Amino acid sequence: MAVVRAVSDLDVVTAARQRIINVFKNGLPVYLSFSGGKDSLCLSQLVIDLIQEGKIDSSQLIVLFVDEEAIFPCIEKTVYDWRRKFLLAGAKFDWYCVEVKHFNCFNALTNDETFICWDSQKENVWVRRPPEFAIRSHKLLRARVDSYQNWLARMCADGITIVGIRTAESIQRLRNIALMNHSGKKITGKKHIFPVYDWKDNDVWLYLAEKKVEIPDIYLYLWQSGTSRNRLRVSQFFSVDTAKSLVKMNEYYPNLLDRIIKREPNAYLAALYWDSEMFGRSSGKRKKLEGIIDRDYKSELLRLFGNIDLYFDTPHKKYIANSYKKFFVSVSAIADEKDFKSIYEGLISGDPKLRTLRALHIRIYERYANKAKIERRRK
Repeated sequence: MAVVRAVSDLDVVTAARQRIINVFKNGLPVYLSFSGGKDSLCLSQLVIDLIQEGKIDSSQLIVLFVDEEAIFPCIEKTVYDWRRKFLLAGAKFDWYCVEVKHFNCFNALTNDETFICWDSQKENVWVRRPPEFAIRSHKLLRARVDSYQNWLARMCADGITIVGIRTAESIQRLRNIALMNHSGKKITGKKHIFPVYDWKDNDVWLYLAEKKVEIPDIYLYLWQSGTSRNRLRVSQFFSVDTAKSLVKMNEYYPNLLDRIIKREPNAYLAALYWDSEMFGRSSGKRKKLEGIIDRDYKSELLRLFGNIDLYFDTPHKKYIANSYKKFFVSVSAIADEKDFKSIYEGLISGDPKLRTLRALHIRIYERYANKAKIERRRK
């Protein structure tokens, strides 16, 4: 199904406010997933304003922050500041420092491709210490097994969760929300609502500026280091998106990389290979260093898929490779060289959550469908 965009006479701020009000009208507990990032700050400011205007009941609100341990100091400061704001507004703020599981892009060379936040077996090398008031366990959490998404879905099942997800940051999100609206559903199966889903990057930065919301310094540092505006994303250190920026950020946060390497020794890979296929880079400098001239990406993919056990040496990497192989077989007749290059880059860089693969699926098949429609009209 093609994504159809509808024009509204409401601006995005007014629409988001109304969505939040509608959520609170259900009378159920409302969970706000807070991260300290720019989208989360927009959602939080909207909620704070509505509480102060008396349009929603703060006693229904539970703010959830799952501390991932490996976060920038400015993000931690932002969360402290907003915790105080929510508590003063009469809401509950739960700050969790628990053993949840993440994918660790630095451990691609080992058979353990996970990072356990606040790992009780590695307390002596934690990146930082948890706050004294932090919640350290929960009866519904399967410690060291659950991702925080799976755990929170169980914990928040009695209410509705509002999340600062925007479709502008991911074609998969746009597609999924479009499908929800097409089927008449306005909420996910996990009872998630996305009040700012239709905001663009400009909407986010303009709103934060107009509301005089203090943003974490990391965004300014990333911008100063040459990161494009649509790539200003912040997450825990061992995800692919943030890992490749660690070398640049060491200039702004002295000794941070040393602490990270102490926690996860394989993080030295960021210093050595940040401008490489490992982190999905395709810069001119990388091509020059690696001697890349012109590559037959379809042939390269056939070579890799021909012996997955040889080229992909961990269970997770084999799973990703097999997923890419099935996709490659299904689209090989309609894909072009640019598509094969994108498939190759996604496969080599890891794509732990298969986000790139899903985006490629949408891109290639929608292009094929649109081309077929044009051909039929010509006939």
